[in-house]
Amino acid sequence: MLQRKKLSTTIGASNYAYLHSMVKAGKAKSVGQAVDKAVEMARKLENRATLERQTAAYFNGLTSQAAAEETDLADALSSASQEMDFDQP
Repeated sequence: MLQRKKLSTTIGASNYAYLHSMVKAGKAKSVGQAVDKAVEMARKLENRATLERQTAAYFNGLTSQAAAEETDLADALSSASQEMDFDQP
């Protein structure tokens, strides 16, 4: 079992209601688990946004030659994937 940490705080009424609605709907076993799930989702969204920014910065920083090589590689991978049967085990 993961080690739990005690958190004592006050939150907005609508957030409190949301956490309890997660428990009532069976999406979480407790308010503490609902908080964990909400924080996990926020972290995933933040990580996704960071990855998007870093990816955009990478491509924006490429030289024209490197960008052309990236395009060639993307085209080759796309072409190769067209020949694959993803329904086969």
